Amino acid sequence: MIAIDLNDLRSTLDRRRREIALAAVAIVVLLAMTLALYWWIALRWKPPPSIFDSPVDDALGYLALPDFSKLPVEERVKFLLELADRFRSLEPGESAAAAAFLAGIVGPARDQVHRNARELAKDVLAGAAAKYMDLPEEERAAFIDEWLAEWMRMGERVTRGEERKRTDDERVEEARRDTQRNRERMAERGPQAPALDEKSAGRFLDFWQGEVEQAATPREQGQIVRFMQDVRKHLSR
Repeated sequence: MIAIDLNDLRSTLDRRRREIALAAVAIVVLLAMTLALYWWIALRWKPPPSIFDSPVDDALGYLALPDFSKLPVEERVKFLLELADRFRSLEPGESAAAAAFLAGIVGPARDQVHRNARELAKDVLAGAAAKYMDLPEEERAAFIDEWLAEWMRMGERVTRGEERKRTDDERVEEARRDTQRNRERMAERGPQAPALDEKSAGRFLDFWQGEVEQAATPREQGQIVRFMQDVRKHLSR
């Protein structure tokens, strides 16, 4: 006959009960987190529609949702590039639907489109400015050239549907020539014309105060202003 130590048995059962209770709590917490994540993704956050497989008004409508600004910057830019590609290939019926939809964006929907555009501009500038400020002085000029070339390529994609056949060095050199031509035009207008720096600063401040500043933190504001000033100086050399 096997002797049973009741104290050991009671201790073992108590330990097992605690382990089972902890496991049950862990399962409940895991289920709650899973349900919360599902609720957030499936019920609250709406992913972007497929640009080429969705009706054009659905694709445009996503720009009027707060969910647009929840996407990473790269995905928002990609969405806009693909939307531009879609617009270049619209069928007549789709063009009419797009025109009607755009005409109907008023009130809160129009305000949300404006906020989304403002957030994207701020995020693009703030991201570039933060990277720029973290670089040593000797690497900053190369960063500005790369940043300018990247956004010039994107501009070509939007307006032409493809990048122009030229190097990034040629793109940056074109930006320098444009800056120099602007300076020469202002010089030809005589001393009564506002200086280029003054005019450019005024335009930037208008854009900054009206669109970006209210979406940026004080730290982002300081970095963006410094970055844009250095970009202008870099192109003026």
